[in-house]
Amino acid sequence: MLALYFVPCTLMITGVAAGHPWLFFGFWFVMGIGMTGIGTSVMHDANHGAYSANKKVNTFIGHILTLIGGYVSNWKIQHNILHHTYTNIAGLDEDIDSIRLLRFSPNQPRYWYHRYQYIYAWFFYMIMTLFWMTAKDYIQVFRYKQHDLLVKQKVTLKTAVLRISIAKVFYYSYILVLPLLFSGMPWYFVLAGFLGMHFVAGLFLSCIFQPAHVIGESAFGVPVVTGDQKRMEDSWAVHEVANTSNYAPRSRVLSWFIGGLNYQIEHHLFSNICHVHYRKLAPIVKSITTSFKIPYNVQSNFVLALWAHGKMLKQLGREG
Repeated sequence: MLALYFVPCTLMITGVAAGHPWLFFGFWFVMGIGMTGIGTSVMHDANHGAYSANKKVNTFIGHILTLIGGYVSNWKIQHNILHHTYTNIAGLDEDIDSIRLLRFSPNQPRYWYHRYQYIYAWFFYMIMTLFWMTAKDYIQVFRYKQHDLLVKQKVTLKTAVLRISIAKVFYYSYILVLPLLFSGMPWYFVLAGFLGMHFVAGLFLSCIFQPAHVIGESAFGVPVVTGDQKRMEDSWAVHEVANTSNYAPRSRVLSWFIGGLNYQIEHHLFSNICHVHYRKLAPIVKSITTSFKIPYNVQSNFVLALWAHGKMLKQLGREG
């Protein structure tokens, strides 16, 4: 995955594609695929502490996210703490608390334009990583400061903002400035290639993660209020299974490319275990959930999973 991203990037910067638009844009397309792979396997496992038994190795590999424009501490808060603890709970899981134009839960307000979200949502998926690598980290870090979530990452707001800024300067220096100077292609080709890379990565990443949670079978639990306290209606493990779905369990190629994230149920239950073990864990988890009459959701292939997600987008735009 690293090679899919950095090899074409290096070739492009050194002018290999100068005068060859199709090769030039081909490099950017492959980089988008590589960026997707980094986000779903290498970096993802490491920041869950699952890539290696050595914490220093996980930390080192996890910082590959920095190389592609992200900020590790924010990722860990949004993904490891909020998403993996409060999956599909509106107001807590930022993966479904998106912009107002998108409705990912029946527990979120519905507006007239959501009726068409099953059509336009895919465009917003395409710009997901572009927003992430520009404004999202800054917006998040101030919000996390307000909720005292930076403390768990042992970082101050000042330090976090400084690190984000350094990471962004480094990222845009090699991904835009160097190609503008040395690729031998016009600036508008460079800009178009950069945007195209993010469109590919954003769409692919969204299509990998969204069908795992935003589908008709998900429970979309609501916290139970007891006095001034809130708690989950079910235990954490039951909640995770009820709000997660697997897909394409027989596709070894897909499983390799997306870091085992087609086994989302096993990933949510055992996120600290490397994804290479999910295939063997799946039958055990399914047997146990079945014995306790807990639904174990799985789509037989990736196309059906995407169809289920699209169907849910349409349903959320027209009901409740």
